[in-house]
Amino acid sequence: MRIVVIAYQPLSIWKVGEIVKYYPIYLDIREKRCIVVGGGDVAERKILRLLECGAVVSVVSGKLTTTLVNMVEQRQISHVADNYDQQYLSGAFLVIGATDQEEVNDRIARDCRARGVMVNIVDDPGRCDFILPSLVNRGSLSIAVSTDGKSPALARKLREDLSAQFGPEYESYLDLLGWLREMIIAAGRPADDNRDIFTALVNSPLHGHIRAGRWEEAGQTIRELTAQEIDLAAFINRAGKRI
Repeated sequence: MRIVVIAYQPLSIWKVGEIVKYYPIYLDIREKRCIVVGGGDVAERKILRLLECGAVVSVVSGKLTTTLVNMVEQRQISHVADNYDQQYLSGAFLVIGATDQEEVNDRIARDCRARGVMVNIVDDPGRCDFILPSLVNRGSLSIAVSTDGKSPALARKLREDLSAQFGPEYESYLDLLGWLREMIIAAGRPADDNRDIFTALVNSPLHGHIRAGRWEEAGQTIRELTAQEIDLAAFINRAGKRI
């Protein structure tokens, strides 16, 4: 019997200082315990974003910003009024290190790695399991921009450009498209027909009508493309919009 052993050789081996190619992923952190170490302005921004996504947030820091103090008092977040210690990582789904002390940030990263907990150290990709991209948010629409750490300045510029291109009306636009999708599917057409209608809607003047507040014209466009009597007023009332 001849036994052949095949050794796996990765296509590339990361070297110290080499830029990592990150795997893009969106995480569901609802009801997940997330720890932020640090109580300054940067930590505050990270905490607000975590809360927007439904996380259960605990902040570890001897001092907090005024906003964070208010959030603790309102029981939006929990607070460990102490210097960092690895015991405070217990039960964490992910951890963000946002202190201005390199030695502390290094300990956070090492302790998280030892526990198998995902960690992000602000402005220090070499100690991160994941990085946070520049984001443009318009309701359910999220556009993430990352340069794999090569140029945060370019990422910020692209975010600003995208913010101008995709204005606040995209929140209503996407909500409407989602609502229409439910109505159209419920009509019982073949899937291919539905796909054609969805494509026609996003290539129609519908977005321009919504941006300009022309809801009557929007309704006319929808009726022409769907051949359905869509009660657009129901969507407008539900979404708090006015014709």
